[in-house]
Amino acid sequence: MYAEIVSIGDEILIGQIVNTNAVFIAKELNKVGIEVKQITSISDKKEEIIACLDAAKQRAQVIILTGGLGPTKDDLTKHTLCEYFDDELVKNEVVLERIEEMFRKYVPTPINDENRKQALLPAKAKVLENKFGTASGMWFEDEDRVVVSLPGVPFEMKALITDEVIPALQQHYTRPYIVHKTVLTYGLGESVIAERIEAWENNLPQDIKLAYLPNIGRVRLRLSGKGPDEQLINQRIDEQLATLLPQIQDIFMGFEEEASVEEQIQNKCIQKGLSLALAESCTGGEIAARITKIPGASAYFKGSAVVYHSASKTALLGVEESLIAEKGVVSVEVAEAMAAGARKVYGTDYAVATTGNAGPTKGDDAADLGTVCIAIATPEKTVSEAFRFGRNRERVIQKAVNKVFEMLYKSIA
Repeated sequence: MYAEIVSIGDEILIGQIVNTNAVFIAKELNKVGIEVKQITSISDKKEEIIACLDAAKQRAQVIILTGGLGPTKDDLTKHTLCEYFDDELVKNEVVLERIEEMFRKYVPTPINDENRKQALLPAKAKVLENKFGTASGMWFEDEDRVVVSLPGVPFEMKALITDEVIPALQQHYTRPYIVHKTVLTYGLGESVIAERIEAWENNLPQDIKLAYLPNIGRVRLRLSGKGPDEQLINQRIDEQLATLLPQIQDIFMGFEEEASVEEQIQNKCIQKGLSLALAESCTGGEIAARITKIPGASAYFKGSAVVYHSASKTALLGVEESLIAEKGVVSVEVAEAMAAGARKVYGTDYAVATTGNAGPTKGDDAADLGTVCIAIATPEKTVSEAFRFGRNRERVIQKAVNKVFEMLYKSIA
Protein backbone atom coordinates (compact mmCIF):
# COMPACT_ATOMS: atom_id res chain seq x y z
CA MET A 1 0.00 0.00 0.00
CA TYR A 2 1.04 3.57 -0.63
CA ALA A 3 1.17 6.88 1.22
CA GLU A 4 1.67 10.46 0.15
CA ILE A 5 3.21 13.10 2.38
CA VAL A 6 2.10 16.70 1.88
CA SER A 7 4.09 19.49 3.51
CA ILE A 8 2.20 22.78 3.68
CA GLY A 9 3.88 26.17 4.00
CA ASP A 10 5.59 28.88 1.99
CA GLU A 11 8.63 28.62 4.27
CA ILE A 12 9.43 25.29 2.60
CA LEU A 13 8.80 26.54 -0.93
CA ILE A 14 11.11 29.55 -0.56
CA GLY A 15 13.86 27.46 1.03
CA GLN A 16 13.62 29.11 4.44
CA ILE A 17 13.49 25.74 6.21
CA VAL A 18 14.49 22.19 5.28
CA ASN A 19 11.63 19.70 5.02
CA THR A 20 12.83 17.31 7.72
CA ASN A 21 9.25 16.35 8.59
CA ALA A 22 8.80 14.41 5.37
CA VAL A 23 12.04 12.49 5.96
CA PHE A 24 10.93 11.39 9.42
CA ILE A 25 7.41 10.42 8.34
CA ALA A 26 8.66 8.44 5.35
CA LYS A 27 11.02 6.41 7.54
CA GLU A 28 8.32 5.64 10.09
CA LEU A 29 5.80 4.61 7.44
CA ASN A 30 8.33 2.36 5.76
CA LYS A 31 8.99 0.56 9.03
CA VAL A 32 5.37 -0.64 9.11
CA GLY A 33 5.13 -1.66 5.47
CA ILE A 34 3.68 1.52 3.94
CA GLU A 35 5.57 2.78 0.90
CA VAL A 36 5.68 6.50 0.21
CA LYS A 37 4.55 7.10 -3.35
CA GLN A 38 5.16 10.83 -3.43
CA ILE A 39 6.24 13.76 -1.26
CA THR A 40 4.67 17.09 -2.14
CA SER A 41 5.23 20.63 -0.86
CA ILE A 42 2.51 23.24 -1.38
CA SER A 43 1.53 26.72 -0.29
CA ASP A 44 -1.01 27.25 2.49
CA LYS A 45 -3.79 28.19 0.06
CA LYS A 46 -7.23 26.60 0.00
CA GLU A 47 -7.29 25.79 -3.71
CA GLU A 48 -3.82 24.23 -3.61
CA ILE A 49 -4.65 22.03 -0.63
CA ILE A 50 -7.86 20.81 -2.27
CA ALA A 51 -6.16 20.12 -5.61
CA CYS A 52 -3.36 18.27 -3.83
CA LEU A 53 -5.80 16.10 -1.87
CA ASP A 54 -7.70 15.21 -5.05
CA ALA A 55 -4.48 14.19 -6.80
CA ALA A 56 -3.05 12.33 -3.80
CA LYS A 57 -6.22 10.21 -3.48
CA GLN A 58 -5.52 8.84 -6.96
CA ARG A 59 -2.07 7.62 -5.87
CA ALA A 60 -2.25 6.64 -2.22
CA GLN A 61 -4.41 5.10 0.49
CA VAL A 62 -2.80 7.18 3.26
CA ILE A 63 -2.31 10.95 2.94
CA ILE A 64 -0.44 12.75 5.70
CA LEU A 65 -0.37 16.54 5.77
CA THR A 66 1.88 18.62 8.01
CA GLY A 67 1.66 22.35 8.62
CA GLY A 68 -0.91 25.10 8.41
CA LEU A 69 -2.55 24.43 11.80
CA GLY A 70 -1.40 27.48 13.72
CA PRO A 71 -3.73 30.01 15.40
CA THR A 72 -3.05 32.84 12.93
CA LYS A 73 -5.10 33.83 9.87
CA ASP A 74 -2.54 32.53 7.38
CA ASP A 75 -3.02 28.94 8.65
CA LEU A 76 -5.87 27.61 6.51
CA THR A 77 -5.50 23.84 6.59
CA LYS A 78 -8.16 23.13 9.23
CA HIS A 79 -10.77 25.32 7.51
CA THR A 80 -9.96 23.83 4.12
CA LEU A 81 -10.35 20.28 5.44
CA CYS A 82 -13.78 21.20 6.79
CA GLU A 83 -14.81 22.39 3.35
CA TYR A 84 -13.27 19.34 1.66
CA PHE A 85 -15.06 16.84 3.91
CA ASP A 86 -18.29 18.88 4.12
CA ASP A 87 -17.70 19.36 7.82
CA GLU A 88 -17.88 22.11 10.42
CA LEU A 89 -15.74 23.25 13.32
CA VAL A 90 -17.04 22.50 16.82
CA LYS A 91 -15.52 23.29 20.20
CA ASN A 92 -13.74 20.31 21.77
CA GLU A 93 -13.92 20.88 25.52
CA VAL A 94 -11.23 18.29 26.30
CA VAL A 95 -8.77 19.97 23.93
CA LEU A 96 -9.69 23.43 25.28
CA GLU A 97 -8.97 22.34 28.84
CA ARG A 98 -5.63 20.87 27.77
CA ILE A 99 -4.65 24.12 25.98
CA GLU A 100 -5.63 26.25 28.99
CA GLU A 101 -3.69 23.95 31.31
CA MET A 102 -0.65 24.19 29.03
CA PHE A 103 -0.77 27.99 29.20
CA ARG A 104 -1.15 27.98 32.98
CA LYS A 105 1.88 25.73 33.44
CA TYR A 106 4.31 26.64 30.69
CA VAL A 107 3.47 29.93 28.92
CA PRO A 108 4.30 33.25 30.63
CA THR A 109 1.79 35.25 28.54
CA PRO A 110 -1.97 34.91 29.18
CA ILE A 111 -4.04 32.76 26.84
CA ASN A 112 -6.08 34.72 24.28
CA ASP A 113 -9.05 33.99 22.02
CA GLU A 114 -6.80 33.04 19.11
CA ASN A 115 -5.21 30.32 21.23
CA ARG A 116 -8.65 29.09 22.34
CA LYS A 117 -9.67 28.73 18.69
CA GLN A 118 -7.24 25.83 18.49
CA ALA A 119 -9.92 23.82 20.30
CA LEU A 120 -12.30 24.30 17.33
CA LEU A 121 -11.94 21.08 15.38
CA PRO A 122 -13.80 19.33 12.53
CA ALA A 123 -16.75 17.34 13.88
CA LYS A 124 -16.08 14.34 11.62
CA ALA A 125 -12.39 14.04 12.49
CA LYS A 126 -10.90 11.78 15.11
CA VAL A 127 -8.79 14.07 17.30
CA LEU A 128 -5.16 13.06 17.85
CA GLU A 129 -3.81 14.44 21.13
CA ASN A 130 -0.86 16.78 20.79
CA LYS A 131 0.95 16.59 24.15
CA PHE A 132 3.46 19.31 23.29
CA GLY A 133 1.47 22.02 21.51
CA THR A 134 -1.93 23.59 20.94
CA ALA A 135 -2.63 22.24 17.42
CA SER A 136 -4.32 18.83 17.59
CA GLY A 137 -3.82 16.19 14.95
CA MET A 138 -6.86 15.16 12.89
CA TRP A 139 -7.74 11.79 11.35
CA PHE A 140 -10.32 11.64 8.54
CA GLU A 141 -11.63 8.51 6.84
CA ASP A 142 -12.82 8.77 3.24
CA GLU A 143 -14.05 5.39 2.00
CA ASP A 144 -10.88 3.24 1.95
CA ARG A 145 -8.54 6.17 2.40
CA VAL A 146 -7.18 7.93 5.46
CA VAL A 147 -6.23 11.61 5.55
CA VAL A 148 -4.21 12.75 8.57
CA SER A 149 -3.42 16.40 9.33
CA LEU A 150 -0.59 17.17 11.75
CA PRO A 151 1.13 20.31 13.05
CA GLY A 152 4.33 21.28 11.29
CA VAL A 153 6.42 21.84 14.43
CA PRO A 154 8.84 18.89 14.19
CA PHE A 155 8.87 17.67 17.79
CA GLU A 156 5.07 17.91 17.99
CA MET A 157 4.66 16.07 14.68
CA LYS A 158 7.12 13.32 15.66
CA ALA A 159 5.31 12.53 18.88
CA LEU A 160 1.97 12.36 17.06
CA ILE A 161 3.36 10.08 14.36
CA THR A 162 4.96 7.74 16.90
CA ASP A 163 2.23 7.68 19.56
CA GLU A 164 -0.96 8.15 17.53
CA VAL A 165 -0.68 7.80 13.76
CA ILE A 166 1.48 4.70 13.32
CA PRO A 167 -0.42 2.58 15.86
CA ALA A 168 -3.74 3.63 14.28
CA LEU A 169 -2.53 2.79 10.76
CA GLN A 170 -1.32 -0.60 11.95
CA GLN A 171 -4.80 -1.35 13.27
CA HIS A 172 -6.60 0.10 10.25
CA TYR A 173 -4.73 -1.64 7.42
CA THR A 174 -3.25 -5.05 6.66
CA ARG A 175 0.22 -4.30 5.32
CA PRO A 176 3.16 -6.20 3.82
CA TYR A 177 6.57 -6.19 5.47
CA ILE A 178 9.26 -3.99 3.99
CA VAL A 179 12.82 -4.84 5.02
CA HIS A 180 15.89 -2.69 4.31
CA LYS A 181 19.46 -3.54 5.25
CA THR A 182 21.99 -0.85 4.47
CA VAL A 183 25.70 -1.57 4.27
CA LEU A 184 28.01 1.32 5.22
CA THR A 185 31.20 1.66 3.17
CA TYR A 186 33.97 4.24 3.37
CA GLY A 187 36.90 4.97 1.11
CA LEU A 188 35.75 4.03 -2.41
CA GLY A 189 33.46 5.77 -4.87
CA GLU A 190 30.18 4.47 -6.21
CA SER A 191 31.46 3.52 -9.66
CA VAL A 192 34.46 1.61 -8.27
CA ILE A 193 32.23 -0.37 -5.91
CA ALA A 194 29.73 -1.07 -8.70
CA GLU A 195 32.49 -2.45 -10.90
CA ARG A 196 33.81 -4.63 -8.09
CA ILE A 197 30.43 -6.21 -7.27
CA GLU A 198 28.98 -6.25 -10.79
CA ALA A 199 28.76 -10.04 -11.07
CA TRP A 200 27.12 -10.30 -7.64
CA GLU A 201 24.62 -7.56 -8.51
CA ASN A 202 23.72 -9.20 -11.83
CA ASN A 203 22.81 -12.40 -9.97
CA LEU A 204 20.49 -10.80 -7.42
CA PRO A 205 17.04 -12.44 -7.33
CA GLN A 206 14.22 -10.29 -8.68
CA ASP A 207 12.60 -9.81 -5.27
CA ILE A 208 15.75 -8.26 -3.75
CA LYS A 209 16.59 -4.72 -4.88
CA LEU A 210 19.95 -2.95 -4.58
CA ALA A 211 20.32 0.83 -4.35
CA TYR A 212 23.56 2.86 -4.28
CA LEU A 213 23.38 5.85 -1.93
CA PRO A 214 26.58 7.87 -2.43
CA ASN A 215 27.63 10.63 -0.07
CA ILE A 216 30.82 12.61 0.41
CA GLY A 217 33.55 10.07 1.11
CA ARG A 218 31.22 7.14 1.65
CA VAL A 219 28.63 5.00 -0.13
CA ARG A 220 25.69 3.15 1.37
CA LEU A 221 24.43 -0.03 -0.29
CA ARG A 222 20.79 -0.71 0.51
CA LEU A 223 19.23 -4.13 -0.02
CA SER A 224 15.42 -4.15 0.08
CA GLY A 225 12.72 -6.78 0.02
CA LYS A 226 8.93 -6.80 0.47
CA GLY A 227 6.39 -9.52 1.22
CA PRO A 228 3.99 -11.10 3.72
CA ASP A 229 6.67 -13.11 5.59
CA GLU A 230 9.16 -10.87 7.43
CA GLN A 231 11.37 -13.76 8.53
CA LEU A 232 11.68 -15.06 4.97
CA ILE A 233 12.58 -11.59 3.60
CA ASN A 234 15.31 -11.19 6.22
CA GLN A 235 16.63 -14.63 5.43
CA ARG A 236 16.82 -13.95 1.69
CA ILE A 237 18.57 -10.61 2.20
CA ASP A 238 21.04 -12.19 4.64
CA GLU A 239 21.86 -14.87 2.05
CA GLN A 240 22.82 -12.15 -0.42
CA LEU A 241 24.83 -10.24 2.18
CA ALA A 242 26.81 -13.38 2.98
CA THR A 243 28.18 -13.36 -0.57
CA LEU A 244 28.52 -9.56 -0.82
CA LEU A 245 30.50 -8.77 2.34
CA PRO A 246 33.63 -10.80 1.48
CA GLN A 247 33.94 -8.71 -1.69
CA ILE A 248 33.89 -5.37 0.18
CA GLN A 249 35.46 -6.32 3.51
CA ASP A 250 38.18 -3.67 3.21
CA ILE A 251 35.62 -0.83 3.02
CA PHE A 252 32.82 -2.31 5.14
CA MET A 253 31.90 -0.25 8.22
CA GLY A 254 28.81 -2.04 9.50
CA PHE A 255 25.08 -1.69 8.94
CA GLU A 256 23.25 1.60 9.11
CA GLU A 257 20.21 0.03 10.82
CA GLU A 258 22.44 -1.17 13.67
CA ALA A 259 24.73 1.82 14.25
CA SER A 260 26.40 4.69 12.40
CA VAL A 261 30.18 4.68 12.16
CA GLU A 262 30.27 7.30 14.92
CA GLU A 263 28.21 5.05 17.16
CA GLN A 264 30.43 2.09 16.34
CA ILE A 265 33.52 4.10 17.29
CA GLN A 266 31.85 5.10 20.55
CA ASN A 267 30.89 1.51 21.32
CA LYS A 268 34.39 0.25 20.62
CA CYS A 269 36.04 2.93 22.72
CA ILE A 270 33.76 2.31 25.68
CA GLN A 271 34.16 -1.47 25.45
CA LYS A 272 37.94 -1.16 25.31
CA GLY A 273 38.16 1.59 27.91
CA LEU A 274 39.69 4.06 25.42
CA SER A 275 39.45 7.84 25.50
CA LEU A 276 39.53 10.33 22.62
CA ALA A 277 40.32 14.01 22.06
CA LEU A 278 40.37 16.20 18.96
CA ALA A 279 42.41 19.09 17.60
CA GLU A 280 40.46 20.62 14.73
CA SER A 281 41.64 23.37 12.43
CA CYS A 282 40.02 23.29 8.98
CA THR A 283 37.09 21.17 10.21
CA GLY A 284 36.19 23.81 12.78
CA GLY A 285 34.45 21.58 15.31
CA GLU A 286 32.45 19.49 12.82
CA ILE A 287 33.99 16.23 14.06
CA ALA A 288 33.20 17.06 17.68
CA ALA A 289 29.63 17.96 16.71
CA ARG A 290 29.09 14.58 15.07
CA ILE A 291 30.52 12.78 18.11
CA THR A 292 28.54 14.68 20.73
CA LYS A 293 25.22 14.19 18.94
CA ILE A 294 25.29 10.62 20.23
CA PRO A 295 24.06 10.10 23.81
CA GLY A 296 26.76 8.76 26.11
CA ALA A 297 29.71 10.29 24.24
CA SER A 298 31.10 11.73 27.47
CA ALA A 299 32.05 8.21 28.53
CA TYR A 300 34.99 8.31 26.12
CA PHE A 301 35.20 11.73 24.46
CA LYS A 302 37.17 14.22 26.58
CA GLY A 303 37.12 17.35 24.44
CA SER A 304 38.15 19.23 21.33
CA ALA A 305 40.40 22.20 20.69
CA VAL A 306 39.37 24.25 17.64
CA VAL A 307 42.79 25.73 16.88
CA TYR A 308 42.01 27.62 13.71
CA HIS A 309 44.91 30.10 13.81
CA SER A 310 48.54 29.01 13.78
CA ALA A 311 49.15 30.87 17.05
CA SER A 312 46.47 28.76 18.75
CA LYS A 313 48.17 25.57 17.66
CA THR A 314 51.30 26.76 19.40
CA ALA A 315 49.68 28.25 22.50
CA LEU A 316 47.19 25.48 23.24
CA LEU A 317 48.82 22.36 21.82
CA GLY A 318 52.51 23.19 22.05
CA VAL A 319 53.19 22.93 18.31
CA GLU A 320 56.60 24.50 17.72
CA GLU A 321 56.61 27.75 15.72
CA SER A 322 59.76 26.54 13.98
CA LEU A 323 57.94 23.41 12.75
CA ILE A 324 55.11 25.51 11.32
CA ALA A 325 57.63 27.83 9.66
CA GLU A 326 59.64 24.95 8.18
CA LYS A 327 56.89 22.54 7.10
CA GLY A 328 53.89 24.84 6.72
CA VAL A 329 50.77 24.79 8.85
CA VAL A 330 49.08 22.44 6.35
CA SER A 331 51.45 19.51 6.62
CA VAL A 332 51.43 15.99 8.04
CA GLU A 333 54.20 17.03 10.44
CA VAL A 334 52.06 19.78 11.97
CA ALA A 335 49.00 17.49 12.03
CA GLU A 336 51.05 14.91 13.95
CA ALA A 337 52.26 17.54 16.41
CA MET A 338 48.68 18.75 16.91
CA ALA A 339 47.46 15.21 17.60
CA ALA A 340 50.29 14.56 20.03
CA GLY A 341 49.59 17.88 21.75
CA ALA A 342 45.86 17.15 22.07
CA ARG A 343 46.58 13.69 23.48
CA LYS A 344 48.86 15.26 26.10
CA VAL A 345 46.55 18.17 26.99
CA TYR A 346 43.46 16.00 27.43
CA GLY A 347 45.26 12.93 28.77
CA THR A 348 43.62 10.55 26.32
CA ASP A 349 44.54 7.28 24.64
CA TYR A 350 43.74 8.58 21.16
CA ALA A 351 43.74 12.02 19.58
CA VAL A 352 42.84 13.13 16.06
CA ALA A 353 44.03 16.31 14.36
CA THR A 354 43.03 18.06 11.13
CA THR A 355 44.73 20.93 9.34
CA GLY A 356 44.08 22.07 5.80
CA ASN A 357 43.15 24.63 3.18
CA ALA A 358 39.40 24.32 2.66
CA GLY A 359 39.26 27.44 0.46
CA PRO A 360 38.19 29.56 -1.23
CA THR A 361 41.55 31.28 -0.51
CA LYS A 362 44.77 29.78 0.79
CA GLY A 363 44.97 31.62 4.11
CA ASP A 364 48.34 31.47 5.89
CA ASP A 365 49.76 28.46 4.03
CA ALA A 366 50.93 27.79 0.48
CA ALA A 367 49.41 24.30 0.24
CA ASP A 368 47.01 23.74 -2.64
CA LEU A 369 43.34 24.40 -2.04
CA GLY A 370 41.56 21.28 -0.87
CA THR A 371 44.63 19.86 0.85
CA VAL A 372 43.83 18.36 4.25
CA CYS A 373 46.26 16.59 6.57
CA ILE A 374 44.88 14.19 9.16
CA ALA A 375 46.81 12.59 12.01
CA ILE A 376 45.84 10.06 14.65
CA ALA A 377 47.97 9.69 17.77
CA THR A 378 47.63 6.36 19.57
CA PRO A 379 49.41 4.86 22.58
CA GLU A 380 51.80 3.08 20.20
CA LYS A 381 52.34 5.46 17.30
CA THR A 382 51.11 8.42 15.31
CA VAL A 383 49.83 7.91 11.77
CA SER A 384 49.11 10.67 9.28
CA GLU A 385 48.14 11.23 5.68
CA ALA A 386 47.62 14.14 3.30
CA PHE A 387 44.55 14.27 1.04
CA ARG A 388 43.30 16.36 -1.86
CA PHE A 389 39.56 16.87 -1.51
CA GLY A 390 38.83 19.28 -4.38
CA ARG A 391 38.08 23.00 -4.34
CA ASN A 392 34.55 23.29 -2.92
CA ARG A 393 34.86 24.44 0.69
CA GLU A 394 31.83 22.61 2.06
CA ARG A 395 32.73 19.36 0.34
CA VAL A 396 36.35 19.60 1.48
CA ILE A 397 35.26 19.90 5.10
CA GLN A 398 32.72 17.08 4.90
CA LYS A 399 35.17 14.79 3.10
CA ALA A 400 37.72 15.49 5.80
CA VAL A 401 35.23 14.70 8.57
CA ASN A 402 34.20 11.43 6.94
CA LYS A 403 37.82 10.46 6.33
CA VAL A 404 38.60 11.04 10.01
CA PHE A 405 35.87 8.62 11.03
CA GLU A 406 37.07 6.06 8.50
CA MET A 407 40.66 6.26 9.75
CA LEU A 408 39.64 6.30 13.40
CA TYR A 409 37.35 3.28 12.97
CA LYS A 410 40.16 1.28 11.39
CA SER A 411 42.74 2.37 13.98
CA ILE A 412 40.71 1.11 16.93
CA ALA A 413 39.39 -2.08 15.25
